[in-house]
Amino acid sequence: MMDYQLNTPLNGNLAMTSCFHENKALQQDTTLYKFIWVRSGILTVEIDHIPMRLEQDEIACLTPLHHIEIKEVEGEYLTFLFNSNFYCIFGHDDEVSCNGFLFHGSSQVMRLKLSPEQSTNLNDIVRIFRQESTVRDNLQEEMLRIILKRFIITCTRIAREKCGVTPEQEKAFDIVRRFYILVDQNFREKKQVRDYADLLFRSPKTLSNLFFSCGVPSPLRIIHERVEAEAKRLLLYTPKSAKEISELLGFEDLSTFSRFFKKMTGESVSDFRKSNTTGSIAN
Repeated sequence: MMDYQLNTPLNGNLAMTSCFHENKALQQDTTLYKFIWVRSGILTVEIDHIPMRLEQDEIACLTPLHHIEIKEVEGEYLTFLFNSNFYCIFGHDDEVSCNGFLFHGSSQVMRLKLSPEQSTNLNDIVRIFRQESTVRDNLQEEMLRIILKRFIITCTRIAREKCGVTPEQEKAFDIVRRFYILVDQNFREKKQVRDYADLLFRSPKTLSNLFFSCGVPSPLRIIHERVEAEAKRLLLYTPKSAKEISELLGFEDLSTFSRFFKKMTGESVSDFRKSNTTGSIAN
């Protein structure tokens, strides 16, 4: 059983718990990045209302944007959580290079399947975290920040290996990662590949070829999936009308948004909301 939480004077929050499903305060905190690691058995969850079954030695990486509900625990799992006030992955991008890779706003979340060796490496980090969590001095906060950073970097390396990132692909892969970050920041105003190609000083064709060589979805698909994810979250978790949502997402009118949503999901906006929400709208 592991249940540890640190709140700093500057509203930094770090937690490691094996019973996230029982901790209402952590569940309701909308500022937390999360690593959910199944240590044994199976964990059944819904992420952004999408059912997901995580098996032993699988990790899901979630941003504060993702809505997660633990449906069934058949075994043990560990959740490592932190907010940007404790460790800012954007401000420390040169240190961990996980923003736009482990963490981005699409509902297509990064899932890692650990090898026995990778599992052992992460277990070592957890063991060090447990030791340090019992130390009470003025160095503890910084030590825990270093341990968190080590956990993030280890997961980033595992993900890079999963995606087959070779030393020759480093630069190309970094452009893909920066593209995801830019989409997260600008998808409401910018919906064309050219908009992002200009920001990255590349041509749209160069970007498309580069994404294909890295084995990731096309640039346009990534933009569309980010808009789709936000539309679904607003429909599922807020009481905003379809018209309000279309304006928030930067569509010129409701009919354009409705056509986009139907094309992406196969459902009308009203049918999607009706079939996926029951009772009161969640916060």
